[in-house]
Amino acid sequence: MARHTLDTIPPYVFYELDDRRMAARARGQQLIDVGIGSPDGPIPAVVVEAMQQAAADRSLSGYPNFRMHPAYQAAVVGYMQARFGVTLDPSAQLHALAGSKEGIAELILSHTNPGDVVLVPEVYYPVYARATLLAGAEPVYVPFLPDGRLDLDALDPALVARAKVLIVNYPGNPTTMTVTLDELARYVAFAERRGLLLLSDLAYSELSFDGFAVPSVLQVPGAERVAVEMHTCSKSFNMAGVRAAFVAGKRDAIARLDRYRSNIGYGVSTLAQVAATAAFTHHATIVPPIGAEYRARRDALVQAFRAGGWPVVAPRATMYLWLDVPAGFGDWEWVDALIQGPGVVVTPGMAFGEAGRGKFRVSFVQSAERLAEAARGIVASARR
Repeated sequence: MARHTLDTIPPYVFYELDDRRMAARARGQQLIDVGIGSPDGPIPAVVVEAMQQAAADRSLSGYPNFRMHPAYQAAVVGYMQARFGVTLDPSAQLHALAGSKEGIAELILSHTNPGDVVLVPEVYYPVYARATLLAGAEPVYVPFLPDGRLDLDALDPALVARAKVLIVNYPGNPTTMTVTLDELARYVAFAERRGLLLLSDLAYSELSFDGFAVPSVLQVPGAERVAVEMHTCSKSFNMAGVRAAFVAGKRDAIARLDRYRSNIGYGVSTLAQVAATAAFTHHATIVPPIGAEYRARRDALVQAFRAGGWPVVAPRATMYLWLDVPAGFGDWEWVDALIQGPGVVVTPGMAFGEAGRGKFRVSFVQSAERLAEAARGIVASARR
């Protein structure tokens, strides 16, 4: 009997990391966990208040809107206009999602068939490749140029001819790489020439520092003809547990996603959409203090590494450092050395694809003081 597609996909690296974490805690070890990028800050008060009021609303007894709650649509239209200068048709260019990870998977599954190709950055958020494999399609990994741009010219034309989707992720997880609007325009032009759906994962749109403003691919003239973009409440608003996001852009792609979703589910929780409505409505007041906290954490972490002799470059976006594993260690050997030594949990680079081997990710999900302590432990372990 043929194996099911799911059986051919290797175990999720984060499960293995979680096993190591739980084993250490079972031994009574105290850990500084900077592995998973799960926000530790509070949900904004205005969002909590909206959720509390909505919880008593009788309308929650019924099913949610298939595509998007009207109030959520209006909030997102206002946000995209205020933040990026992008005008959207709420009836055709928006769809609510229960987190952008789910939405990315559904877009891939709804736009590919077995034998198709999805062009994925060589270091990538895992769902890009895993959803592609679940669709029976082939992930083809696009190498990075030294400045973080995708080297599209390096691709085999025969593989590009089979491609249906090109994924870009700036600011990048885990790489922290950023690009300009001009570079996003290059991806739009490539997708249009090749007849591809351009999928932009913009999970870290609001987590930028030092005066850098993250651009949206939908700011590129004509992008709405070929591109969709994922936005989420998870990181920018400390709402990862709420599972609220949206996708915006190409009308046909949104309609196809809606057809797919309506066959397997019944919309996004109304309570989550109410929470997201409050978040995007009040983004201008919510985001600055969250961003300032992450900037302080970044600075404390970077300073501690530099004090220990590590030449760390401060990223201008995301909530991560992406660092080289010290010489003499494999990915898992390094993870184990940190857990068993200073009690620091990091994510091995191989979690983000073969091209991530030899790297590790540190997340800004502890206080500045704890992050500095983690950095000192990491530096000390590298010297042993």
